[in-house]
Amino acid sequence: YRLNILLAGMNPFYFHAVNVILHCLVTLVLMYTCDKAVFKDCRLAFVTALFFAVHPIHTEAVTGIVGRADVLACLLFLLAFLSYNRSVDQLYVGEHFPPTASPFFLLLSLFLGTCAMLVKETGITVFGVCLVYDFFSLSCNGLKLPFLFHFYFFSPPLLFSVLIIRKNGGIHQRPARQPAASPSASLHIPSAGRENGKHRFAHRGTWSSCHPASPEGQRSGGLSVPSRAMWAIRSYLTANNNQNFLYTARPFLKRAALVTSYVVLVLYFRLWIMGGSMPMFSEQDNPASFSPYLLTRFLTYSYLLAFNAWLLLAPITLCYDWQVGSIPLIESIWDVRNLATVFLVLVMMLLSLHCIAAFKKLEHKEVLVGLLFLVFPFIPASNLFFRVGFVVAERVLYMPSMGYCILCVHGLKKLSTWLNKWRITLLTFFAFLLLLFAWKTVKQNEIWLSRESLFSSGVKTLPHNAKVHYNYANFLKDQGRNTEAIYHYKTALKLYPRHASALNNLGTLTKDAVEAKDYYRRALQLNPQHNRALFNLGNLLKSQGKKEEAVILLQDSIKYGPDFADAYSSLASLLAEQERLKEADEVYKAGIESCPESSDLHNNYGVFLVDTGAPERAVSHYKQAIRLSPAHHVAMVNLGRLHRSLGQNKEAEVWYKRALKVSRKAEILSPLGALYYNTGRYEEALQVYREAASLQPSNKEIRLALAQVLAMMGRTKEAEKMTNHILHEDTECLECYRLLSAIYSKQEHYAKALEAIEKALQLKPKDPKVISELFFTKGNQLREQNLLDKAFESYKRAVELNPDQAQAWMNMGGIEHIKGSYITARGYYEKALQLVPNSKLLKENLAKLDRLEKRFQEVQEKDQT
Repeated sequence: YRLNILLAGMNPFYFHAVNVILHCLVTLVLMYTCDKAVFKDCRLAFVTALFFAVHPIHTEAVTGIVGRADVLACLLFLLAFLSYNRSVDQLYVGEHFPPTASPFFLLLSLFLGTCAMLVKETGITVFGVCLVYDFFSLSCNGLKLPFLFHFYFFSPPLLFSVLIIRKNGGIHQRPARQPAASPSASLHIPSAGRENGKHRFAHRGTWSSCHPASPEGQRSGGLSVPSRAMWAIRSYLTANNNQNFLYTARPFLKRAALVTSYVVLVLYFRLWIMGGSMPMFSEQDNPASFSPYLLTRFLTYSYLLAFNAWLLLAPITLCYDWQVGSIPLIESIWDVRNLATVFLVLVMMLLSLHCIAAFKKLEHKEVLVGLLFLVFPFIPASNLFFRVGFVVAERVLYMPSMGYCILCVHGLKKLSTWLNKWRITLLTFFAFLLLLFAWKTVKQNEIWLSRESLFSSGVKTLPHNAKVHYNYANFLKDQGRNTEAIYHYKTALKLYPRHASALNNLGTLTKDAVEAKDYYRRALQLNPQHNRALFNLGNLLKSQGKKEEAVILLQDSIKYGPDFADAYSSLASLLAEQERLKEADEVYKAGIESCPESSDLHNNYGVFLVDTGAPERAVSHYKQAIRLSPAHHVAMVNLGRLHRSLGQNKEAEVWYKRALKVSRKAEILSPLGALYYNTGRYEEALQVYREAASLQPSNKEIRLALAQVLAMMGRTKEAEKMTNHILHEDTECLECYRLLSAIYSKQEHYAKALEAIEKALQLKPKDPKVISELFFTKGNQLREQNLLDKAFESYKRAVELNPDQAQAWMNMGGIEHIKGSYITARGYYEKALQLVPNSKLLKENLAKLDRLEKRFQEVQEKDQT
């Protein structure tokens, strides 16, 4: 996956293309395997590969991104099998099992099998397939039957003949005949010669070692047939025979010991990297495994085997998810579905007996390989050794389907031989089946085109499956289709009332806080460790002012979900609101340690650091958020604002523009427009705000900022029209009245400007500083109309509400200055100078006042003289 991303990015087309290419490779390698190790016929191998290529059961594995594990593991599985097959000397004929011809290919097989296991757990089953195939096929090639098979195949008839003879009380003497031919002659050994540059000899010693001449028989020559038969049976059970078998099978046993030891080590390694424990699953993942009744588990597991076999035989009903009620549990032996299990058992027994019978003649390797490829890769998914996290998963049938295809093609070959007259009809039917499977595969691929088509198909296919309703509801919620989402969440709860996540998500959709709280609490009753429900309930209580309870719930959410970054952010922000800044800082640090890849957590911590007066540290966290998520435009905007607050306008502009390359959103354009406005770049500000307004035409703040830019550029008519339009929509827009006052003042319509400010004051804003600014503006309008006394009163109200209003103090001093109250004016000027000690205007006014006072003193002195 990482290589896929490095080469082609996150484009889903290339992910799918790689999966299809891997499927094609698996198909080609399967065809090669069938040609070399199964059918020895390229036509049958091609038909098998074609059947495998178009089977609809593969849709999930090939089309779904996560299915790549199954496809790649299957490819490595086949390559490991071929490597093992090549490591054994298949041309060897002698008294031993064939030796290992190439240790390199044996080691390569171990390596490829390990890779298959690391890709997908089922890949490890290739080692079992290789060993069984080695013992039953490679080591029993030609005439080299192990002693075990001679005993297995020939001793039962011999024992049966002994019982018949004893029952009849004796035997009938037969006429004397010629001495029996040697064992090698009875097995029709071809004459010695050369094949591929090697001498071919009979597998001598097999029968002579199993049936050595009896010294007693040679001496007496009169032992009865039953006695000789019983003696032959006993000879199989002697230690000498067992030692002879171990000696003969030594090459195979060495390979088996190596592979078995290696598998044990690999399994130990696999458990080690998993932390020494198996994955944990919930009841909804695999309901049968949580049943307290052994009979229910046995019957359901057995039926699931038949169900999977049916999916291979007739892939009519396919679904991406078979959990939570898709297949009801079998709780009684009288359940009619048990017939499917019985039928499957009978079929498998017949195939096994066919294998045993075929080995008498050392033929029909196809059935053996078909069964091995069908059964072994499915064992890890069968619940036989450990609990799995699904009821049925179509993608896990990708590997077993190879065996199914081999068996089907072998059966087709047999049928075409037996039904020679109907051969054309049979082949036509099979061709039609291939076309039908191909059509089904194409239609099934259409389901995987989008998230909506996939989840909606599950609802149509398995309407009694709570999980598909839940997944579809999640999609609808993400799309903002909340009414439909609520319906499907409730449907999921009807089908599976213990679905805690559905209750939690319902709580996030309901607008009633009481109802939402009830949903969250019900979810927590079902699963007290549901970290999302704890998180949502904590945020709800936080919004209701129950902050202490919220803190406890958010702490529990982190406890049960230590990798849930949102819980850390929410808890830290709540602690910051309570002025518990040190604790909030510790929570952020703990969250970053537990979730180092969370870009949002780094961004939120940066905001916290800015608010707590550590902007330098915030820069590094904003940049880390952007490194983790190069498209994190929120962190870019925050970093731009930080540079803006530090007076670094160029750096701020760079980050704003970089954020716009990711997404041209109004919330990114607005701060850039403000930057241009505050730095006097009005034309650029106008363009940016126009674009922002086109993206969000209903956004009052953006349109108001645009009107402000127009007013500053002298386009007061446009600004007035736009501001009045906003006021028509929102008659309580305080900033609109302030802007209108500024526009009218610029137009020298001071009466209108004063009227706008009076309307703003009538709205009675709660912030004292805002009221102070309004009185200050009112004073300015009164002063422009030369109503100095009223202006003075407005300025006085402004400084009463906000003593730091330096401009109001200065204007009050100016009015007293004009009225000739120099001493009073000096007091106001000095008060303003304390607030803005570097104000040139204040210093100039004080200098003027000094000159006036000096002149006044000079005049008084002249009058006195």
